[in-house]
Amino acid sequence: MESLQNAFAWMTWTMPVAIFFTCIVLMLVGMTIWQIKSPSVERKGWLPIPTTRGDRLFIGLLGAAYFNLAWAGLTDVHQGFAAGIAFVLLVMVMRWG
Repeated sequence: MESLQNAFAWMTWTMPVAIFFTCIVLMLVGMTIWQIKSPSVERKGWLPIPTTRGDRLFIGLLGAAYFNLAWAGLTDVHQGFAAGIAFVLLVMVMRWG
């Protein structure tokens, strides 16, 4: 058990980090269940390629990650604002992307 703890010692496991990873896992589980219950069909939104729900989730998560990294590197404003904006962008990509 101690070797397992040492393997993750480099990571600062705070409550916000735990919440973040829990949300990602819950999104993936939810998308998996949704795909099993109702298989997605490719569609063309405002993204330049036809996408499925999973594609849009992946693109939205990547966009949110890059947005948060840019926010952290370019501004001194609280990161919570970036997380809120990134969530709205993720919802927009999922809905209309």
